[in-house]
Amino acid sequence: MTAVRSLLFNLAFYVWALIMNVLFIPGLLGSRMITVWGQARWAEGNVRLMRWIAGIKLELRGKQNLPAGACLVASKHQSAFDTFVVHMILHDPAVVLKKELLSIPIYGWYTRKTKMIPVDRAGGAKALKDMVAAAEAARDQDRPVFIFPEGTRSAPGSETPYQPGVAALYKRLDLPVIPVALNSGLFWPRRSFMRNPGTIVMEFLEPIPPGLDRKAFMATLHDRIETATRRLENESQG
Repeated sequence: MTAVRSLLFNLAFYVWALIMNVLFIPGLLGSRMITVWGQARWAEGNVRLMRWIAGIKLELRGKQNLPAGACLVASKHQSAFDTFVVHMILHDPAVVLKKELLSIPIYGWYTRKTKMIPVDRAGGAKALKDMVAAAEAARDQDRPVFIFPEGTRSAPGSETPYQPGVAALYKRLDLPVIPVALNSGLFWPRRSFMRNPGTIVMEFLEPIPPGLDRKAFMATLHDRIETATRRLENESQG
């Protein structure tokens, strides 16, 4: 039964994406906020399809830890789910993403229109400098900046080294950092067709204030995210 529901969900997921991508093409000629609004509706539709078809619910915890306006949100990354739900939860987020995503037809147009923050992972110091500059511009517009510190997905129960980009943003933006733990990989596994019924939990943890040195910040961020993620995984599996 799970396989059948997974098939139906995946079909619905891509049909919904096609509908929304085509529907909002005219919006590219108007205000950037039209596309921002459309991204949020796309994400909300995905969450409804997850619940109705695949039996996957979403629980958000700790939203009181999210300040209004500019902040740096640093999230664990286990699933493709993590990449779209942010548009539903945060208002007008500036998401740090792979530069190659901008080359995807239509999707790349929306990414450029909404002023996401592309990173050339092979670009070295210049890429880091460009990322920080784009993040500073988003901060000055009072937008939250969203980043996956690992830079890639990790399977439940595993860890991937945190990349230096999050430390650079922490130092230059001078904003509180909101760590995010989640268990999405248990229900929407990476590189898998299956969608397992259950409850995805995203937890916004206690903010890390600006001003720590690099080593202390990275240790604090890693400890909070990984400890809370293991707790959520054990809670779901227990």
